[in-house]
Amino acid sequence: MNNNKERYKIFCEEHPEIPLFMQHWWMEAASVGKEWDVLFYEENQKIKGCFVYLLVKKMGFKFIFQPELTQYGGIWIDYPPNITPYQKLKIEKRIMATLIEQIDNLKFTYFEQNCHHSVTNWLPFYWKNYKQYTRYTYQIRDLSDLNRCFENFSGHKRRLIRKAQPHLKVRFDTSFDFFYEQASQNAIANRQKLLYSKELFGNIFEKSYERNQSCLLTAFDNNENMHAGIFFVWDSQSAYYLLATINPKFNDSGAYTLLMWEAIKFSANKVNLFDFEGSIVENIENSYSQFGTIQTPYFHIYKHNSLIFKILIKCFKK
Repeated sequence: MNNNKERYKIFCEEHPEIPLFMQHWWMEAASVGKEWDVLFYEENQKIKGCFVYLLVKKMGFKFIFQPELTQYGGIWIDYPPNITPYQKLKIEKRIMATLIEQIDNLKFTYFEQNCHHSVTNWLPFYWKNYKQYTRYTYQIRDLSDLNRCFENFSGHKRRLIRKAQPHLKVRFDTSFDFFYEQASQNAIANRQKLLYSKELFGNIFEKSYERNQSCLLTAFDNNENMHAGIFFVWDSQSAYYLLATINPKFNDSGAYTLLMWEAIKFSANKVNLFDFEGSIVENIENSYSQFGTIQTPYFHIYKHNSLIFKILIKCFKK
């Protein structure tokens, strides 16, 4: 039994504010069949900071990643209440420096992590020769007034929703197996491949459903054709859009946009923030921004410890 994991499980139960994708149960669900672990920073035998990670070993190389379908990872710090900005930075430098030293001691070949958007200081990584570039997510940060949320949508999104509502029925009871089958068929029709396995998605679906922290929505027409489906999850503070599938035969039906609106309305009964888990792909960014979202930056941090691997990566990209 991994004692660190057992301690972390208890720690997460005591700290529900730890973001979803860093929670013990999520790492267990998303790392099925793989090796994950956690590092601690402690004071007086109490955990004050942690770093959860997935360890992948291939062809003699050692990689530190996030699990698939896991939007962020990195370091989490348990800040004391009512601290000044200077005290906050002082705590960050101390805790992050210690955890980064432990990370470096893992002797990895390549390190890659997305930080949660609440992390605004990556300098301790920079000082240890890590690099970063900025990515963006898109968020609706106040779900208390759904009428205002809807009015903040672009005119195009509002028209799509109104177009879809009379013709499509939103369901909450579609089975995981049927959803995955439809997603697979839609991927084939688009000459694509699903980026997640049935086992992985099934495990996340089962564990999150047991905890009442996920919802699977689908849209059907009167002929029982599934136009689209989305899956989203939530923690104590935010809901996160995780994945979707759209039948290419019904791209123009408005089903996807309708489902996103239904997901936002559903999430308003759980949390006050809806996170689209943004993309740097131009057309996806354009779609997310039309939901009245706030563009929110986060850090993508990486580091090479092997010149051979760095050369191989450059050759592969070329």
